[in-house]
Amino acid sequence: MPDVPLWLYFVAFLAVLGPLVFVHEYGHYIVGRWCGVKAETFSIGFGRKILGWTDKRGTEWKIGWLPLGGYVQFAGDRDAVSQPDADWQQLPAEEKSHTFPAQPVWKRALIVLAGPVTNFLFAILIFAAFAMVYGVGRTPAVIGAVEADSAAQEAGLRAGDRIVSIDGRRMDTFNDIQAAVAFNLGKPASLQIARGNDRLNVTLRPRIISERDPFGNKSERAVIGIRSGAPVYSAVGPVAAFQESAAQTWEMVRLTGSILGQFVTGQRSIKDMGGPVKIAKQSGEMATLGIGTLIFFAAFISINLGFINLLPLPMLDGGHLAFYAYEAIRRRPAPPEAQEWAFRFGFVAIATLMLVVTFNDLGSIGVWDRIARLIG
Repeated sequence: MPDVPLWLYFVAFLAVLGPLVFVHEYGHYIVGRWCGVKAETFSIGFGRKILGWTDKRGTEWKIGWLPLGGYVQFAGDRDAVSQPDADWQQLPAEEKSHTFPAQPVWKRALIVLAGPVTNFLFAILIFAAFAMVYGVGRTPAVIGAVEADSAAQEAGLRAGDRIVSIDGRRMDTFNDIQAAVAFNLGKPASLQIARGNDRLNVTLRPRIISERDPFGNKSERAVIGIRSGAPVYSAVGPVAAFQESAAQTWEMVRLTGSILGQFVTGQRSIKDMGGPVKIAKQSGEMATLGIGTLIFFAAFISINLGFINLLPLPMLDGGHLAFYAYEAIRRRPAPPEAQEWAFRFGFVAIATLMLVVTFNDLGSIGVWDRIARLIG
């Protein structure tokens, strides 16, 4: 098992999360500038300022001591989560026109949406760069071998069969098969098979396997028990690389949404949730595998960061967008009391989630096991 020094966890965590937070907040900031809104503070991290300066536009750029996020506070905002300042309407007309609350709802929505979208674009650019350097996987969705005593063997699949679709989703490459099966909790899957000139419909139940990576981390995934033929990679240009990386990003967004749905419905245990400590642990582990692996991991986290921020919870970007949708439809903002209670609920929900993932994170690094041994 590779030995990861403690300092590398911290450095790799900052190397991953710092740029992603900057990218997210810069999306808010730059679109706000384009919309004529003054940014008063651009912060990477929370809490007391470690380093900072003020630019010629009057924006204070700073780094906080707690590197778990960031924010852009626009003129007219009361706080870092863009609650309107009670006195913004009393400002002189010129200053008021550059405040965030004074903007039409479409501009406010665009500014808020820009953060998550920038995270997705950042991931797309990383994937596109990898595609141009290493090529794109084009291994056909054809079975190269069937494993003994597997779900595929029981269903009568053979080497040479081409998997056309799984649960109605088209399978263009062998990677598509893995993505369609691995995180679906072993539910029955309906496969359409091309065998020569024949078309067969097969239903099988993937089996859950448990495995450990080189760092000893345990994970489970569903498999149907097939192997591909010889890997095929194709060189691509910038346009095709961008198209492929956009499709790859969308697939990861879809999988993230599916897994979140499994948590909400109780199909997947909340013990599988992870937070900052787990990200730090994985960042350090990825760093030992090379800078390319760490960058690819950063793209994955960027997608998750963008997705999570779009959830319709007050205090997150998605919560603001939900209020703006209400305002656009009803032609008036939601009542202040409703907004206040929604933000309180959002705070409790996010605080509870952070407690859960922190508890899980500490368990993932063996804290609870050590405490149990001390007590026992």
